[in-house]
Amino acid sequence: MKPIKLVTGNLKEELSGLLNDASSIYILTSFVMKSGVSLLAPFLKEAVIRGAEVKICTGDYLYVTQPDALQKLLDIDPKIEIQLYRSNGRSFHPKAYLFQNEDGHGSFIIGSSNLSRSALTSGVEWNLVVNEEIDQDIYQEALDAFVKTFHHEQTIPINAETLKDYREAYDRYHNRHPNLLKEWTEAEEEELTLPAQTEPQVIMEIPTPFTFISPRQAQQEALEMLNSTMEEGYTKAMVVMATGLGKTYLAGFFAQQFKRILFVAHREEILGQAKESFRKIMPERTMGLFYGREKEGDADCIFASIYTLGIHRHLASFKPDDFDLIIVDEFHHAAAASYKKVINYFEPQFLLGITATPDRMDGKDVYAICDGNVAYQLHFIEAIQKQWLASFHYYGVYDETDYSQITWLGTRYDEEELAFYQLREEMAEKIVEAWGTHKQTRTIAFCSSIRQANFLSNYFNTQGYQTVSLNSQTVGVTRGEAIRQLDQGNIDIIFTVDLFNEGVDIPSVDTLLFVRPTESLTVFTQQVGRGLRLFAGKEHCVIIDLIGNYRNADIKLQLFNTEPQEKGNSKRMGIPAVPPGCELNLELAVINLLNEMKRKRQPRKDKLYADYIQLKKELGRRPTYLELHLHGKSNSTEYKQEFKSYPGFLYWAGELSELEQDAFLHNEEWFMEVERTGMAKSYKMIVLEYMMTRGQDEWYKPVLPEEVAPFFHQYLTEKEYRKRIDFNDKASRRLWDYDEKKVASLIASMPMSKWSGSSKGLIEFQGRTFSINITFAEMFREIIYEWTKQICNYRLHYHFEKREKVTILK
Repeated sequence: MKPIKLVTGNLKEELSGLLNDASSIYILTSFVMKSGVSLLAPFLKEAVIRGAEVKICTGDYLYVTQPDALQKLLDIDPKIEIQLYRSNGRSFHPKAYLFQNEDGHGSFIIGSSNLSRSALTSGVEWNLVVNEEIDQDIYQEALDAFVKTFHHEQTIPINAETLKDYREAYDRYHNRHPNLLKEWTEAEEEELTLPAQTEPQVIMEIPTPFTFISPRQAQQEALEMLNSTMEEGYTKAMVVMATGLGKTYLAGFFAQQFKRILFVAHREEILGQAKESFRKIMPERTMGLFYGREKEGDADCIFASIYTLGIHRHLASFKPDDFDLIIVDEFHHAAAASYKKVINYFEPQFLLGITATPDRMDGKDVYAICDGNVAYQLHFIEAIQKQWLASFHYYGVYDETDYSQITWLGTRYDEEELAFYQLREEMAEKIVEAWGTHKQTRTIAFCSSIRQANFLSNYFNTQGYQTVSLNSQTVGVTRGEAIRQLDQGNIDIIFTVDLFNEGVDIPSVDTLLFVRPTESLTVFTQQVGRGLRLFAGKEHCVIIDLIGNYRNADIKLQLFNTEPQEKGNSKRMGIPAVPPGCELNLELAVINLLNEMKRKRQPRKDKLYADYIQLKKELGRRPTYLELHLHGKSNSTEYKQEFKSYPGFLYWAGELSELEQDAFLHNEEWFMEVERTGMAKSYKMIVLEYMMTRGQDEWYKPVLPEEVAPFFHQYLTEKEYRKRIDFNDKASRRLWDYDEKKVASLIASMPMSKWSGSSKGLIEFQGRTFSINITFAEMFREIIYEWTKQICNYRLHYHFEKREKVTILK
């Protein structure tokens, strides 16, 4: 193959050869047509059969992509990953085909051809076919750009559920624009503007002299809980520690007991800092970076970019059991598909996730990645109470912008519409006044967009202040120089967008200015943490926050609350109880706004339904009860409280077929019984779990204690944490060595007889026989078995989850 060549016709011929040889195939096109999919389907099918990785990303710009084309892609093979970039009206025009072979060599095609028959065969198209050997840096940059676009927050996976939504939107659009349904031309005028990237980071190797470092108190507490978690037999856990308490050092101290470690993060800057922190703790170990062209894969401790590991060739260069410990930093990102692929590939002795912000209200639930096991939690409010972080003085300033008039795009407000309100002089005047009234010495201001940051920086400078707008487009001043000037007091404010969310600390910052709507509770918590580090002479951090009727405005103040709201609490949400030494000051207009928003809040049932539908679209099918618990935005217990059982919710939500509805109505009492029966211990559900192992034709038939005994004993003793939680009292410890007679006696006296006595006749235990007294039609057999099994699995998992409780000091 030539190193580089121009193809001006019949790109299919070029593609077919590359598709036949590739072990990884990445396709990024602005639209996909059924005719193009038909051309490539045989090659893609063959590629998947031989084990190739296939990822395809396309867009919804102007609804050119045909729903039938997406369906045809789904039909080729379920292993093909398909993402749809939601352009929200922004032009989306990439055309790129990237390939890698087993030997590590690669090539890519960049040009004008979308995935349609005419573009790949007879159309007038110009495409460059480039071999990796021409410029490995450019090839690597292309791979990284593809992965970041494929996993961008504006992409959604295409599955049966999300395709339904797209088809409806496609039909609505073309009903409004009927002339567009004619054959589309493929003359494109614009190119894709890739998601904004932060400025490239340079990680410098600085020899660090060894000095002995010991854990601080918070780290020591977390280490003790982590070691206890391992001793109990858990293999995954999460640690939640507020920004500023040393999560990376904690990970390093914990890692000392493991031979080989993989540390994963999404930003190169974090990797460099983590590497130096680990070096201080373990100077005798070898340390290696694994991102971009840095591929030090043989070190004891490897610090890897999630984007680099997301490339199949790079991931496959490691064996699944290569690492004893895997640490995922900023674990709140781990619910993204890029992380799941990496986490699911490896088989470490232990997986540790560390984060300051695991907020399930914000999106996908990261608790699922560690099976719901939280070894240690210390949120910033408790850390303030322990005087491990600085106190705060919060000032809520009323923002009269009517955000209900601004289009919500799923995760953020429309930037153009938002800018119309933000880039006004009267708004800037109000911000200057609020800041001038409450500020201290060094301020970071968080903005919605680069345009807003530039606008406010210029305005403040005209008012006699020294400020800088620091973002990915800033020229003339580096990030390091801006931080140094702020730290030394030479400038008053750094206006930024998201540069200081993670991995960058300026302990001397004592004022935070929020001039953006809080679209993400996770990001807000991260940004608040930028001002709470202890620093000589800093008595507290001032937080100046513009509050309008935007989403999350009535929720975010509860992040400062030392008294979590009780169910049904009718107290006003606007005034949480803050820690001693802290202040929360709200303008009267803000208090009135928050109370009004509370009155208009989404009814609980509607919210549960919306969160369920979101998860259903992510999975492409109806979630199981356990999946709802692990991945859903709402707590699973809320479904039980509101609907008595998961099948009860599905019935209310209209999610059941006619046959399932009849099965539910005829057996509702049984499902409620399995949901509500008391579980001080797991024993009842273990008996039921054993019965479920007998299959849908036998599960409900009577059983003797002696028959259950081997399963019961093995279940409780095969995992250390089960023994410690439910099989560790004086009487139970005598049964660790299996004795069928004694174990059967325990089963008869506890789960069988007690459940029989509290089940209102649905369960009986007479003589030595345990019976389930339900009758059902043959046509309901499979449905009742499946739902009973789901409830049983959910209750056992929930019972044994490690849920470290947060104790708020009074």
